[in-house]
Amino acid sequence: MFSHGWPLSSDDWDNQMLFFLKQGYRVIAHDRRGHGRSSQTADGHDMDHYADDLAALTAHLDLKNAIHVGHSTGGGEVAHYLARHGESRVSKAALISAVPPLMVKTEANPLGLPKSVFDDLQAQLAANRSEFYRNLASGPFYGFNRPGVKSSEAVIQNCGARA
Repeated sequence: MFSHGWPLSSDDWDNQMLFFLKQGYRVIAHDRRGHGRSSQTADGHDMDHYADDLAALTAHLDLKNAIHVGHSTGGGEVAHYLARHGESRVSKAALISAVPPLMVKTEANPLGLPKSVFDDLQAQLAANRSEFYRNLASGPFYGFNRPGVKSSEAVIQNCGARA
């Protein structure tokens, strides 16, 4: 079971899924609420809802001994799913660059990011969603802004088209 990072979708697991499929595994990647082909809900964008959605999907598919792989926000989702719903359907979990439970800087989390960082992201999204995702994908998200890195127009367009 693959859980993607923000602002990606299940499509970003294609290479990994094809590899494991060829090895004889059943592979599943889901689009978290508000991403990819999921419903575009206006609420419920928090780890409790993400974990509950993952639990509902896992139960609906009757998965047993599943290996959960989560990247970025998906890693936080997997960790929260395990903490909230237990390990009864899980055999292993792989967390890849998983987000911490709390990313905002507070007294209890002095190494977090200032809230202004998140406020700025929301303002950019509200001002021009398409431009925000294009700039994100063509720059720091995939590392295309680093010296000597060749960018991929197909990757840049794919990111914005699904977000």
